[in-house]
Amino acid sequence: MSDLFCLLAFVAICVLYYFLDKKRKASKKETSSIDSIQEPNSIAPRSKERPEGCCGAHEVCEKESLINNRVQPEYYDDEELDAFAGRTADSYDEDEIRLFSDVFYTLKDYDVAGWLKSLQARNVELPLSLRDEALLIVQERRFKSHE
Repeated sequence: MSDLFCLLAFVAICVLYYFLDKKRKASKKETSSIDSIQEPNSIAPRSKERPEGCCGAHEVCEKESLINNRVQPEYYDDEELDAFAGRTADSYDEDEIRLFSDVFYTLKDYDVAGWLKSLQARNVELPLSLRDEALLIVQERRFKSHE
């Protein structure tokens, strides 16, 4: 009886995996076919909300990139964070993390990527406790811009 149950469970898992994989591939194929319909050099916006200065070509736009291409950092009313230049992300105490949090939680979602690039240009590492949340916001904005 238990062998039959194990066999049925195995078959059910295989069938479930097959259909989920098929659904994932169909979704991926649908997304790529939608992308191929647009002209490659088109700068038409994919989302209605665009931050000021955004070109609309979100897939290649540096505004959402976390790679710092700027020589001069942009400040987000956070000059006091320059005091942490050269420190590692795991070396901050609670009061220091609170300084980062005060700035982070006042930013608009579309400013988070720019703020992270600014910190990078200033050699300031974001505390580990805020890093995941900041990257999640950037990832969500990228996902929304690709819809």
